[in-house]
Formats: sequence, C-alpha cells, structure tokens
Amino acid sequence: MVLIAAVLASAMGFIDSTVIAIAIPSMRDTLGASLPQAQWISNAYMLTLSAFILVGGAFGDRFGLARMFSLGIVGFVLASMACAFAPSPEFLVAARFFQGIGAALMVPGSMAIVARAYPRAERARAIGTWAAAASVSTALGPIIGGLALTFGGAEMWRWIFAINLPFAAIALWLLWRAIERDAGRPGEQIDFIGAALAVIGLGLLAFGLTGAEGGGEIRLAPCIAGAAILALFVWVEARISAPMLDLGLFRDRTFAVVNLAIFLHWLGFIGVIFFLPVVLVGAWGLTEITASLALAPLSVFVGLLSRRTSGLAERYGPRLVLGFGMSIVAISFFLLGAVAPRLDFWWGVLPAMIGIGFGMSFVAAPLSATVMTAIDEQHSGTASGINNAVSRIGGLISIAALGSLAASRYHSAGGTASFAQHSAPPSEVLASTAGLVTISWIAAGCAALAAALCLVTLPGRQPPAQ
Repeated sequence: MVLIAAVLASAMGFIDSTVIAIAIPSMRDTLGASLPQAQWISNAYMLTLSAFILVGGAFGDRFGLARMFSLGIVGFVLASMACAFAPSPEFLVAARFFQGIGAALMVPGSMAIVARAYPRAERARAIGTWAAAASVSTALGPIIGGLALTFGGAEMWRWIFAINLPFAAIALWLLWRAIERDAGRPGEQIDFIGAALAVIGLGLLAFGLTGAEGGGEIRLAPCIAGAAILALFVWVEARISAPMLDLGLFRDRTFAVVNLAIFLHWLGFIGVIFFLPVVLVGAWGLTEITASLALAPLSVFVGLLSRRTSGLAERYGPRLVLGFGMSIVAISFFLLGAVAPRLDFWWGVLPAMIGIGFGMSFVAAPLSATVMTAIDEQHSGTASGINNAVSRIGGLISIAALGSLAASRYHSAGGTASFAQHSAPPSEVLASTAGLVTISWIAAGCAALAAALCLVTLPGRQPPAQ
C-alpha cells in the first residue's frame, strides 16, 4: 500500500509537468491567452516546483515525511481544482504557481517514504518501481491530454486537472492505513535561512531563464542575482550546524556523479517531451491523439522493463546499465533530428521514439535507485529532495533555453510568424521542424555526455552506504 500511495501521488505531480504540452492550444483558445501567458502556464508550475522541491525534501526529514507528504497532496489537489475552474489566463498561472509548491512537498516525500518502508535488500527494486511509474507518468501526460482533447472538445483540458481529486483521495486513504506517523527530528535547529536562500536563488534563476522562451532575450540580471544567491546558499550550508542541504552527501562519488547525469539527462529529455507534441500538433497539423502516440513507447518500455533493469544495475553495478541506456537514448535523439525534416510520423518520428523508449528503460529506474541506495536511510528525505530538484531544474532550464534556441532556428530557417504556430503554411512547417531538429540534437549531446560520465566514473558495482 505504501508503494501504491507513493506512485499515485508522484504520478499526479509528474503528469501535470507535461500534460499541457498537448493542451496549450486549447487553453489559449478557451481562455483567450496570449503567447506569453501560455508560456507562463507551463513555466509557473516548473518554477515553483524547482525552487521549493529541495525545501520539501529537507522539511520531510525535519517535520516527518508522512506529515509533509500528506500536506503536499492536499495543497496540490486544491490548486488542481483551482486550475480546473480557472476563468482567465492570469488565474490559471497563479493556480499553477501554487500547484508547483504542493508538488514540491509531495514528490520528494513519495520516494523517501518508499526508501524507508523497505529494507535495504528490497529497496532498489521498490525505488525502481517508483521511478518507472514516475517516468511512465511523465510520458503519459501528453497522451492523457491527447485522448481528452481529441474526444472531449476544447474545454476538456479542465478535466485533466480535476482528475487529480480521486487520485489524491486514494493516496491519502492508503497513507492513513499503512504509514506510521513519524515525528521527524523536532528537536533540531531548522535551517530557515538556507530554505529562503534556496527558494529565492532558484526562483530568480528560473525567472531569468524563462524569459528566453519565444525567441526573447534571457534576463541576465535575475540570472546573475540568482547564481550569486545560490553561491551564498552553498557558503551558508557549509558553515551552519544543522544545514538543510548536507553537502557531505556529495563526497560520495556515486551520489555526485549520478545527480550530474540526472541533470544532463533531463536537460535534453524534457525539451523533447515538451516541444515534440507542440510541433506535431501546431506545425504538422496532426490530431492530439496521433501526436501523443509518439510518447507511447516511453510508457510501454519503461513500464515493462524498469524492474528488470533495476535488478541488472543492482547485480552488475550501475556503470554498464546506465551507460548502455543513455547511449541508446543519445543515438535515438540524433535519429529523431535526422528524420524529422521528412515530416513522416509513422516511419520517421515513431521509430526514433521507440529507440528512446527502449533506452529509457535502462535509465529511469536505475538512476533513482542508484542515487538513493548510495546514502544512508537517515538522509533519505534530503537525498530525495536533491534528486528531484536536480531533475526539475534540468527540465525548467530545458523548456526555457531550448525554447529560445528553437525559436531562433525557426526564424533563421525562414519562419516569419510564431514557432509551431497552428495552421501555418508549408514554409512555416519546415521552419518549425528545423527548430525541433535543433532540440533533438542538443538532447542527443546531453545524453551522450551523461553516458560518458557514467561509463568513466561510476563503479562496476554499487558500494554499500557508509
């Protein structure tokens, strides 16, 4: 029951990270949203999730994982209902901000609760199941959006948010039945200074990078200020007695290397997951359900194979498993960029996505299992927060920065309107496809770097936590 509750809760957070890739055109039509408002509907959620997720993991250790996990679920579902009934673009953006905060408490708590509920001998497989569900749900976002919008009409996007209510109710009931309430460590000093610095620094950095979308210029001032505040955060955390972020965790080479690999992986992966459906629907004119089929191989392969690949990583070590999987992903991203100009979905895009799905089955679960088994149980909440923060920050930077690069490539290829605009003439379709090619090849480079990092630096077998 613990694993089911954790999977349900994390699935809500991960689905909402990607579901709007398909739903954005309908949201713009029904709410009358401008392009910048549409961009913020996506970025508001990613911004607050990225900024607060590290705080959520640390607060779970301090105040009790079950308590903070439950609070995150409640906050997330209340914000989801606000999204479902949003009367205007501004209201929806605000609701997405608060939804990201709820997810920041919910997502790291879900993995940490699984880590504490299972003995070390079973933990890798349990976390592997959780990670598989997380990756599948990330890919399911656009598929759910495609099904709903194809068969339910333009206003159906509201039900994408409303469906979170029954999932949240089931997860809370399972938690109440299965989890013993932990008191946390209430006697210890709480690092409110570190929490504030992390939130402000990541928030400013995210805000500055978000300005890169749509071909606009990066806001250098908030990026520089955010980087400076994050540097101050690291300096403070290294010197206080009870830090929110235990920098000592990064002395473990496996923990440090895998988190860097996670960042590189998500930096490319989320860009493709987000922009591929946008181009297929907006520029190529495919239906939402057809476009969503491009992501189906991710769900199929990761769902079917992740438990087995977690066992392989546990038995033979993470180096070969992760290196192999990321190499396959890198090659498949490159092929996606190579075949996209043919405008052939069934014999071009879909086979490349099948390769990405197969490679991801060797990446998703072993990555999370490796990073969580590298540290001791006492720091599972903080480690989970770091793990999720790294991936979310990678995704946020991906959507912001790759959106700018794609728009720039679109204009240099002769585009005169807006990247991936609906009902565009053939010349605009080719220009938008050129932007997709740029995204795909950058994703291939990120995956190749992550593969090389794992093959060169990770151990053949996972060492036991100290």
